[in-house]
Amino acid sequence: MTLRRTLVLFVILWVVAVTLLHCGLNLKMFDRKAAEKSTQSYRIGFLPVTCHLTCPVTDFINRQSADGGIFEPVRFASWPELKEAYLSGHTKATFILAPMAIALREQGVPIKIVYLGHRDGSAVVVHKDSNIHRMEDLRGKRIAVPNRYSNQRLLVFRALKQAGMTLKDVELVEMPPPDMPAALYSHAVDAITSGEPFMGQAELDGYGRVLWQAKDVWPNFISCVLAVSEDSIKNDRPWVQQLVNGIAQSGKWLDTSMDHRMEAAQFVSKNYYNQNPRLLTFVLSKPPDRVKYTKLEPLKPDFQEIEQLGKESGVLKGTAHFEDYVDPSFAQEASLLPAYAWEEKK
Repeated sequence: MTLRRTLVLFVILWVVAVTLLHCGLNLKMFDRKAAEKSTQSYRIGFLPVTCHLTCPVTDFINRQSADGGIFEPVRFASWPELKEAYLSGHTKATFILAPMAIALREQGVPIKIVYLGHRDGSAVVVHKDSNIHRMEDLRGKRIAVPNRYSNQRLLVFRALKQAGMTLKDVELVEMPPPDMPAALYSHAVDAITSGEPFMGQAELDGYGRVLWQAKDVWPNFISCVLAVSEDSIKNDRPWVQQLVNGIAQSGKWLDTSMDHRMEAAQFVSKNYYNQNPRLLTFVLSKPPDRVKYTKLEPLKPDFQEIEQLGKESGVLKGTAHFEDYVDPSFAQEASLLPAYAWEEKK
């Protein structure tokens, strides 16, 4: 073999060797575990609210583990945007308003609730200088709610019933929760209600006053739930179970100690919500039970009340029932799991 052919062969072998090293070390093409992970990344839709806090907490803790997890949280700015992403298949699972999930089922969408996002975590807030001190004082007033299918709308409806009033006694205004504090500050509305941290923002900034917390008028209040499609349950049951397990363990981790909540307030605000950490710090501690992340199994009596209130208020038709839109089987395994055994490195 001539010197020239030897050099050419050497260069070819060298290029092949470098390419193989690059594919193996950098692209992980020969790492079966990494390859499986890259093809099994499941998008989960969420909004930057405390009702969905377990989603980013699960992702953050999983990223600190050896395998990194297989779920990709995707943040949205509004309920319509989040809903359309799920319906189009862009997200494989989503946190969603409970009445909205029921309404979609009534419309024939094969959606199934598999777990809850939280308990409580909502409030009705009025301007601190207003003369509104009880539900009856809201007669003739404008109340901002997040969405026609929000449980906050049902929360107001339920409280009005208890006060001997109806929806005709107030004016409901649908408004994106991030816009609510400014609307209250400018007196564009008389009261606001949504998931946190936006109610806490009005309170923390000094112009809002809590009329009442959801936990005080509707104990164990549910706003948002975790939902997947029937197709996912049928064909990808293991990843649905893994997702529910992660959400359950994150919730238990959050409720284990105030230190965990304060840690979550920092890394979630900075890495997922793009909010000032003081906001989550406030709503996760003032008071400590303002929002809870344990006992999140979907229970039939809770949803029967939502169905009834939804039908009475004209939001739901009453054609879909618990067995139609809930699959509680995943919660059975998740309820037995301990909290994540994770501590942030100082």
